[in-house]
Amino acid sequence: MALSKSEDNMDNMKPTLQHTLEEFKDCADILHRTLPETGIDMVFFEHLVGSDQFTRDVAIPFMDANGDDVKRLLNRSQYEEMNTNKPFIKAILEGAVAIFHNDRSYVVYVSKPEARSIQQSETEAIITGPHDSFNEVAEINMSLIRRRVKSSHLKSILLEVGEVTKTRVYVLYLDDLANMEYVNELQSRIEKIEIDSVLDGNMLVQYIDDFPNSIFPLIPTTERVDAAVSRLVAGRIIVVVDGSPSVISAPASFFEFFSSPDDYYQRWMLGTATRLLRFIAFIITVTFTAMYVSVTTFHYEMIPEDLLLTLTESRSRVPFPPIYEALLLEATIELLREAGARLPTKIGQTIGIVGGIVIGQAAVQAGLTSNILIIAVASSAIASFVIPSYVMSASIRLIRFGLIILASVLGNLGLMMGIVMVIIHLAGLTSLKASYLTPIAPMNVKDWRDVFIRSPFAWLKERPSMSKSPNMRRNKMKQ
Repeated sequence: MALSKSEDNMDNMKPTLQHTLEEFKDCADILHRTLPETGIDMVFFEHLVGSDQFTRDVAIPFMDANGDDVKRLLNRSQYEEMNTNKPFIKAILEGAVAIFHNDRSYVVYVSKPEARSIQQSETEAIITGPHDSFNEVAEINMSLIRRRVKSSHLKSILLEVGEVTKTRVYVLYLDDLANMEYVNELQSRIEKIEIDSVLDGNMLVQYIDDFPNSIFPLIPTTERVDAAVSRLVAGRIIVVVDGSPSVISAPASFFEFFSSPDDYYQRWMLGTATRLLRFIAFIITVTFTAMYVSVTTFHYEMIPEDLLLTLTESRSRVPFPPIYEALLLEATIELLREAGARLPTKIGQTIGIVGGIVIGQAAVQAGLTSNILIIAVASSAIASFVIPSYVMSASIRLIRFGLIILASVLGNLGLMMGIVMVIIHLAGLTSLKASYLTPIAPMNVKDWRDVFIRSPFAWLKERPSMSKSPNMRRNKMKQ
């Protein structure tokens, strides 16, 4: 949204009361107050300023002030004189009170934006550990991070995205821990964004990641304060977007989406077992239904004899080939999942449980599907819920449909071809120009201690190699 020369000249002019009122013409919520005794005019949005702060810092001081008092008040540090129109208008939109006196213009910030209280995250729930999460106000999110990272090395860069929304974006990193090449690259990508609006961090991710057309998420987001801080300390960069409860972190690897803060708040053996369970769940949710279609279509010799009799009996009344009944059930599961997510919690749970039981039993009795396929599809669906990241879980569920179709055409060969294509695709991805499959490619066995397992803290002496931190040492404890 480029500006004409006349608009650009207007932005650089000295602010005046007449132009300000003209700028906000037809804005029913703008207020203009005049104090004739002191020659003061005030322009502000009432719903953007805090009423108590406005009364204490602006209304009462100027109410009974004389000429000398007004000059003395306006010389205070909280009153900022503005000489150009564009930042002056922007300050009013951000909740400042504009004050006009003797052809001079000032702003005083008394904003108090409405904000949701700090609550626990519903999408990243954990059993042990802190439960506070980010909300939609960037300043509150910054304070939550600062409270945990009490260090002057925590640096922040303020950027602005969106020609219309003017969304504030903070890039945070720890000096001497973060790789400045990553910081500069991320800052450059955000500065190059030309768009009318950015309403959420997940929108911003789609403009800055390396492969926006990939099905896999390349830059994770989190609503948890402790997760964001842990990534900061690991040498990563985080991005706070005003208006979004999700904080972005970069760079990231594929395996990071299988990690949960819960892993670090319990004994390391339990954390390791849980993490390994997630990788097993990943294999199950990707291959289980496709394997059923492949075996029942081409490879009956792989089924044990006792199970073969049961499977034959179960499929004897099904008039469709395995691919049709598999896609039908998978689509039904996705419909139930989406319906449960959009409805209120109690109703959503009821639909998920009752709908699954009723539809599954009715489908078997009607001869539309077999009992064993229902077990396979249900196991795949449950396994997908084990993955902590919702966006990664959704990506994997979509891949499952492609593998089912390949398995129905070429059997096990098609299934293996699909898996190989997914691995090749993953190997070609990067996150902020860092390999997405780190620490597998490039190989770094030391990082495995905090990727496939959750080693004791005494063993985690170095930061992840992906961060390329200038200070890799993070733990000096003796074993």
